[in-house]
Amino acid sequence: MGEYFSLGNLLWTIIGGAIIGVLARFFIPGKVPMKLWMTILVGIVGMIVGDLIARALGVYTTAGIDWTRHFLQIVSAIVLILILRAVTSRGSSSAT
Repeated sequence: MGEYFSLGNLLWTIIGGAIIGVLARFFIPGKVPMKLWMTILVGIVGMIVGDLIARALGVYTTAGIDWTRHFLQIVSAIVLILILRAVTSRGSSSAT
């Protein structure tokens, strides 16, 4: 259990979350008004959700680079960003 909460895993999760978050933002057309910390957080959640979907589909571990898992992580982060953008834009338009 302790091996999952190592400093190396924590750093990799943050770096991986930043990469997944930035890639997800790249694929969304239009402006995405999101701070860097939120991009990293969405990327981390996207990584977790993508991993869960990959496990459910039986494609979590493959020989070489896990392209399917990474694709699912990016798609999950894209969906999360779109949900956040819809919620925040709806909240700001109702205040005026």
